[in-house]
Amino acid sequence: MVLVHPEIAWNTGNIGRTCLAMGAHLHLVEPLGFELDDKRVRRAGLDYWPHVSLRKWSTLDALLGSLDQLGAPYAFTGEGEHVLWEVDLRPPSVLMFGAETRGLPRRLRTSRSVPTVRVPMDSTVVRSFNVSTTVGMVLAEAQRQRTMLG
Repeated sequence: MVLVHPEIAWNTGNIGRTCLAMGAHLHLVEPLGFELDDKRVRRAGLDYWPHVSLRKWSTLDALLGSLDQLGAPYAFTGEGEHVLWEVDLRPPSVLMFGAETRGLPRRLRTSRSVPTVRVPMDSTVVRSFNVSTTVGMVLAEAQRQRTMLG
């Protein structure tokens, strides 16, 4: 699970806890909109935060340069070409999410080498899901695929 330039501490704490529960690693691409020792990160991550498998990347290019070792990349965006259940998320995969207010950088949303994926919504009023909610849905689908499809 990759968060590119996350801005909100409690979202990151909650996502870290979800990653721990689902057996996923959390990768954070700097700059972050908060310090990792922020009490809001710890509060959302509860006493689980020290157990989260966490790696920080100084730049997006550093992360992208390591994709060969990390797994198949997927960029999650509201304008994704593929629907969540159309892609094979079984490990090893790299599930990338952008900043809460801006989403993923444009170059990831328009890249030909990284498939874009969306979580479908029925509402025409709601613009997006909260990133921590979306991460939970995506990790649940990845877990379902791993369990049901092997």
